Amino acid sequence: MIRTRFAPSPTGYLHIGGLRSAVYPYALAKHDGGKFILRIEDTDQKRFIPGATEALQETLKNFGFSWDEFYIQSERKAEGVYQQAAEKLVADGHAFYCQCEAKNAKADGYSKELRDPCRDKGLTEGAIKLKVEDGQKISFKDFVLDKEVTWETSTVVDATLLKSDGFPTYHLAVVVDDHAMNITHVLRGHDWMPSTPIHLLVYKYLGYEVPHVGHMTDILDPEGGKLSKRKGSVSCEALIKEGYLPEALLNCVMLLGWAPKDNRELFSLSEFVEAFDPKGFQKANPVFNRDKLDWFNGEYIRQLSDEELVVKFVNQNPKYKEMDKEKQLAIAVLLKERIKKLSDINTLAGFFFEVPKVDKQFLGEKYKEHLSDASQVIENLDSWSLDVLNEALILVVKEKGYITGDFFMDLRVAVAGSRFTPPINDSIIILGKEETLTRLNEVI
Repeated sequence: MIRTRFAPSPTGYLHIGGLRSAVYPYALAKHDGGKFILRIEDTDQKRFIPGATEALQETLKNFGFSWDEFYIQSERKAEGVYQQAAEKLVADGHAFYCQCEAKNAKADGYSKELRDPCRDKGLTEGAIKLKVEDGQKISFKDFVLDKEVTWETSTVVDATLLKSDGFPTYHLAVVVDDHAMNITHVLRGHDWMPSTPIHLLVYKYLGYEVPHVGHMTDILDPEGGKLSKRKGSVSCEALIKEGYLPEALLNCVMLLGWAPKDNRELFSLSEFVEAFDPKGFQKANPVFNRDKLDWFNGEYIRQLSDEELVVKFVNQNPKYKEMDKEKQLAIAVLLKERIKKLSDINTLAGFFFEVPKVDKQFLGEKYKEHLSDASQVIENLDSWSLDVLNEALILVVKEKGYITGDFFMDLRVAVAGSRFTPPINDSIIILGKEETLTRLNEVI
């Protein structure tokens, strides 16, 4: 049985790369009826953020994930599993105690040199480090890259496995846990490749079977370089708050490094699981393109029913929430085909919720004539419907010889405060006769 895992650290919000690191192992396992494990790697207590574990779980559920087993490394640390593994390595001559951890250049306990000076001192306490044998080769077949990767052990550092406080480093914990949890396939970011020989040696020295390991491509920023938290918002929670649907964001991430045989683009999570094939992994680094995410989001918004979109909009604007249901629904229908993300309601439809400031430089030379005639037409309408309004306004444009575009642009700016809005006549019907006349007369 295929058993995969997603093993985030509780150090903040889930980011785009983290979401991809969840969806690929999930699909790999579930495609063949396997098991997906969620493991919280919280052994780095300095970076631990209270509440982050619960937030990660909620976010994953929001994207539709479920897991078959759940583990927390700090709880396993309390059981002594990492201590036992580290001490076994020392007893077998594959690790050694080190007491120069605090003097090292790197905070995680690496020495400045590849070979730690403590390895031959015969110490009996302190941090425990890997004792790498020189003159050997170590290799594995990367199932994502589909090639053999090899290192000379003379280039592999004596990495810290267990810190002096008893907490394991990633190098020890990931191997011990993957073995204990019977993980068959490991998918991880390409930036972890340099640590792979360390892990392969730990597997070897502990006598564990090595799982299939694959390194995914780096997700690139459109402006260059690897996508990172420092380059704007790549937090999944922030993007959802910005107005992206979880289904759209997940679908976009699915295709950042994997491609189906038929070039299909729209996948639900269950459809992705069904279609998933490890041979679809791509070798070129993908770019996280916001325009493409906007496209996905628009597609998923238009799959919503009008009533479902109303529910989504309610969370975006408190004043929309205060409207009567008929107006809420009318606005949702008006915007549905025109928005890229839910937060567009604030820019495209903000004039429904509060009177806009009208900048008269956007009005034409004949704006007073246009608005006066429009006001008179609206005042005299005996039926408040879109068809009647359309017919009456077009009639006055023809009778007065106005330029149609100029007339309706002045009407748009006066009512909505912007040159870019949903269809203005539809908007006027939703806004109502009284409010529309008030705004027109104010500008006149």
